[in-house]
Amino acid sequence: MDPKKILKLGKKLWPLNRSITGEGVNQTLKILKSYIKELRVIKFKSGKKVFDWTIPNEWKVNEAWIKDNDGKKIIDFAKNNLHLVGYSSSIKKKLFFKEFKNKLHFHKKQPNAIPYVTSYYKKNWGFCLTYNQFQKMDKKEKYEININSKFKKGYLSCAEIYLPGKSKKEILFSTYICHPSMANNELSGPILSVFLSQWLKSLKNRKWSYRFIFVPETIGSIAYLSKNFKKLKKNVIGGYVLTCLGDERSYSFLPSKFKYSLSDKIARQVLKKTVKTYKEYNWLESRSDEIQFCSPGIDLPIASLMRSKYGEYPEYHTSLDTFGRVVTSNGLKGSLNLLKKIVYEYEKSVFPIAKFKCEPQLGKKGLYPSLSKKNTIKLDTRLIQYFLSYSDGKNSILEIAEKCKVSPSKIIKIEKILKKKKLISYLE
Repeated sequence: MDPKKILKLGKKLWPLNRSITGEGVNQTLKILKSYIKELRVIKFKSGKKVFDWTIPNEWKVNEAWIKDNDGKKIIDFAKNNLHLVGYSSSIKKKLFFKEFKNKLHFHKKQPNAIPYVTSYYKKNWGFCLTYNQFQKMDKKEKYEININSKFKKGYLSCAEIYLPGKSKKEILFSTYICHPSMANNELSGPILSVFLSQWLKSLKNRKWSYRFIFVPETIGSIAYLSKNFKKLKKNVIGGYVLTCLGDERSYSFLPSKFKYSLSDKIARQVLKKTVKTYKEYNWLESRSDEIQFCSPGIDLPIASLMRSKYGEYPEYHTSLDTFGRVVTSNGLKGSLNLLKKIVYEYEKSVFPIAKFKCEPQLGKKGLYPSLSKKNTIKLDTRLIQYFLSYSDGKNSILEIAEKCKVSPSKIIKIEKILKKKKLISYLE
């Protein structure tokens, strides 16, 4: 895969004003569909209840700016869509600086950065600017404030790509599409999902099915789950939220709340083999859609894969999170290769199922000594028993090896013996 093509898609999506609803999201999904035709858009009406949440109205911005006394636009949404607080309501007034000072957001410690600020679920308005811009404002001056925005009944849009395999059991990849003009968080996840799905399409004889979902963060995953969680609970054996994967810094990994699910084990295994160092966080440091997928009653084995973790790198949620400065073609290429290796690990995963109830009589099958006395039972015989006790279709060969505290190669030998003796079948 040419990394320049991946970067090109990111730059095409960059200028769109993505929020949890509205034109930016719809335009984003339209562009993604031009790359992979299997992408299917799913819409949820404004006002619809999704679990304990309600789908909000669509938000559209026509223009937003602040003018000084000379009529010069000193802050302009048209120049950078981070300048406007997300979901700002309309206002058209002339106000003294002191009257709207608390509506201005900046990072004092990052004087050249425009922060990313939203107010999705409570009516509000505001502007974001660099601290340097704030310092230049005349504190005694009257300014013209204009936000021309509209809220209307409409839809919250999500999308999915489903690539069937031999088995209905599936691996889920999720990413979010609601952040405007920030490269790592969040354009890296959607663009890598597109190219990973393209590569998966080219794989012949996929063992597992693969599902990619593109959702506005939090409300989008909740909406999607409200419609699909029963199907996902039945079929998902592993998966990841893909976010902040475009830089060239160290990889990081946030396990599911289960900590030792198949998703967690495969991620650790591939990371250990692929990179020199990576950082593993814990569940109490989760802040993204992994929370929704692992929430009570949903309980999917979904972890998060990242390079620099959201909230942990200096450019996070600012205008400094750009292509070139943070996200690079090499960073995206490296992450795509890592994701391919994770897919290969899943494709190699085998889930044995015992073909009987209770313990079989292994002696009849030449797998247990006919004379039982002290020290006559070999380790391999015990290992056969342990292997069978874990053969419930929920434990992979890798997991069984870990639980039995032996190498995967040793477990595979046992698996071959039991397969030959027709004592196990496999999850399909």
